[in-house]
Amino acid sequence: MRRKRGLPLNGWLIIDKPSGMTSTQVVGYARRVLNAQKVGHAGTLDPLATGVLPLAFGEATKTIPYVMEGTKIYQFILRFGESRDSDDAEGNVTGYSDVRPTNAQIQSVLPRLTGDILQRPPIFSALKIGGKRAYHMARQGHVVELSPRLARVKRFELTKRLNADTALFEVESGKGVYMRALARDLALACGTVGHIVALRRLQVGSFTQDRALGLDKLVFKDDTSFVPSDLLCSVEVALVDIPAVFLTREEVLSVRQGRSVPCIHLGSLSENKKRCLSSTTFVGDDIVRIMEGDRVIGIGRLVEGCLKPVRVFNF
Repeated sequence: MRRKRGLPLNGWLIIDKPSGMTSTQVVGYARRVLNAQKVGHAGTLDPLATGVLPLAFGEATKTIPYVMEGTKIYQFILRFGESRDSDDAEGNVTGYSDVRPTNAQIQSVLPRLTGDILQRPPIFSALKIGGKRAYHMARQGHVVELSPRLARVKRFELTKRLNADTALFEVESGKGVYMRALARDLALACGTVGHIVALRRLQVGSFTQDRALGLDKLVFKDDTSFVPSDLLCSVEVALVDIPAVFLTREEVLSVRQGRSVPCIHLGSLSENKKRCLSSTTFVGDDIVRIMEGDRVIGIGRLVEGCLKPVRVFNF
């Protein structure tokens, strides 16, 4: 069997992504600097964007889907009066408008773009059409048509009017909401056109910008005291909002072998104490964090009175 190159690091590293790099480039840089075997990210940021980009190393990659389901908070600056094919400052100009909405007009349309909405993704997106990425097709001059998708915007606020042409907004959203499309649609709802000139992500799930490390600070120290794993948060920090169940040593062995455990034997965290629960306590199809004492073992799903392992960590 071929041996994997690099260090078997496990955990999360929260990067403050700089503008001008793709999320994939950040992943590649972190892998090289820390000499890691496996790295992924939780939620793509556009090259123009900055801010929170959680990187998952090793076994933490198994928790990426749960992080991506978390709430995201963004700030962006919208420039009125000019549309771009990419809906941000990196695209080509496609139209102009002399209309500049008042703050009152902006406030009046924000409710239309809040809650469960239908959103047409930007044509420069990673969505696939017939197996090809939309942005590849758009760059090649093809006509790209993307159908509207359901999106959830929990909060959309005008934070500050910078001048007649630009305004700062803050958005709290669920998974898969495009800020460029939200800015574009806001401008259109105000009777004009517009595009994003600056975009920053402040939070992804439990990961916030105050915990993010600038990419310029991510350097390998060539001395014996430097341990790359010291830079990482534990794997389980991505699962703090998921209920915990506690297993005995024998049950842990069963889970590691892919076998289910009857719920009647499980324990859960209640007021910082373990207590025994019956299977009726659980709602069917719940996702839980599988624990052995203070150590996370994996992720499971509660189905038909049993705990079925979904992801088991190998450390």
